[in-house]
Formats: sequence, C-alpha cells, structure tokens
Amino acid sequence: MYHPGGIDFAGRRIWVPVAQYRPNSRAIVYSVDAETYRVRREFGYADHVGGIVRDAVTGRLHGVSWGSRVLFVWSAGGRILRASANRSHFIDYQDCAYVAHRKQICSGITGLPATDGDTYELGGLALLRLRDDAIRHEVPFPYFSPAGHVATRNPVALEIDGDRLRLLAAPDDGEEGTGTAILVYETPR
Repeated sequence: MYHPGGIDFAGRRIWVPVAQYRPNSRAIVYSVDAETYRVRREFGYADHVGGIVRDAVTGRLHGVSWGSRVLFVWSAGGRILRASANRSHFIDYQDCAYVAHRKQICSGITGLPATDGDTYELGGLALLRLRDDAIRHEVPFPYFSPAGHVATRNPVALEIDGDRLRLLAAPDDGEEGTGTAILVYETPR
C-alpha cells in the first residue's frame, strides 16, 4: 500500500487513507497529529479508500472507493456503519472536503468518448449531505491544466475569501509536461 488518497484536516488531525493502487484492494486509514506530526494507524479496510472526510459534528469518517462507486461511513474507531452505492455516475470523486453544516464537497473526473476515438476528460464538483449521502448539487468544471488534464483530476481545495470562492487544484503528475502546476480559479466579485 503506497497510494495516499484525498486527505482531510479536521481540527488537530490530518486524516489520510493509503491504499493499493487498484480497485477492490485494501487500505489503511492513518491520522497525523498536525502539531507533533505523530502518525497513528487508525484502522484497515478491505477495499480501496480513495478519499476521506471527518464529520465535524458526529466524528464519523466518510470515504469513497476506487472510482467512488461506493460511499463508506465508519465510526471514529473504524467500525463500518454504512457502505452504499454512489447515486451519481457523473464523475469519479478524487478528493473530498468537509464543508459547514454536515456536508462534503467532492471533486473528480470522468473519461468520455470523443469523436476522434480518443477520450475527453470532464471534471466536476458535487456537494453531498453527510447524513445520507444525498447529492445536493453537481456541476461540471471544464477547465484544463497546461498538460491537458481537467483541473479536478487530482487534489482540489476550496476556500472562501470574503465574498469570493477560490478553487486551488494540482491536476498533473510531476513528470507530465511542465510538472505540477497549482491552478487557481476565483469567482468574480
């Protein structure tokens, strides 16, 4: 297991799933103390966990499988509480983050067939309610990196700055094109 998935910072701890780089595999969820950098193995799971979010209200952990076809919910101690099919087939979630009022925003990618026989990357964002994994909103995000990848392919962070919403993304792998670029998108004032 060497592939870290989407991480979440929750107060004092950083939650990191590390999995085998293939579907239907295994994963270990770690937490890292943000002050001391002490790493603690929290629990293992018999599937690929590609991202994790901690619910600030309940303390439960919400995760996604390879391709986010399955959404998981664990107790704070790692006991599986729910594994349910993702109701969306719009994008495969690559990264999710907790947002206020018990929701998570997930970013991701899907490959669609293009007219030339190749594939076209479509990115998007989805807002899910943690209580029941209901999708509140989904939107495409059709912006691309210098290497030609959709911006939401890899890590994404969203932040609010006054009356602006800012999205930061690092879609490319280091060896592609000009390396990894940090892309920044902002809503207009």
